[in-house]
Amino acid sequence: MEHVTLSETEWRKRLTPEQYHVLREAGTERAFAGKYDNNKADGIYRCAGCGNDLYDSEDKFDSGSGWPSFTQPIAPDRVTEHRDVSHGMTRVEVRCAKCDGHQGHVFPDGPPPTGMRHCINSVALNFEARK
Repeated sequence: MEHVTLSETEWRKRLTPEQYHVLREAGTERAFAGKYDNNKADGIYRCAGCGNDLYDSEDKFDSGSGWPSFTQPIAPDRVTEHRDVSHGMTRVEVRCAKCDGHQGHVFPDGPPPTGMRHCINSVALNFEARK
């Protein structure tokens, strides 16, 4: 997978201010405010920064958290995980493996088969319905 590297100026031109804040500054959108939290359509969720296929709707579930949640990425190499000790907490941050854009966090409280909950910001994703 070819890595996408852009300057701060190029990212600002490509992304909306909210996307830039989440993807490039590791921000978080408000709970229950994202357009994909309640999306039930069948399709693929891609990184809003670079278009990398990240999550499949088949792995999406309603966590009640206010953010789209998935049991796993499409493939393990699509995202990277990093220790995050910001805001007085220890969490596991999820980033797009192609552009290093912040997606959200992963928690060990999801349903089977993985037991994981990838809690992802809607603004960090673009959805394409399956045909």
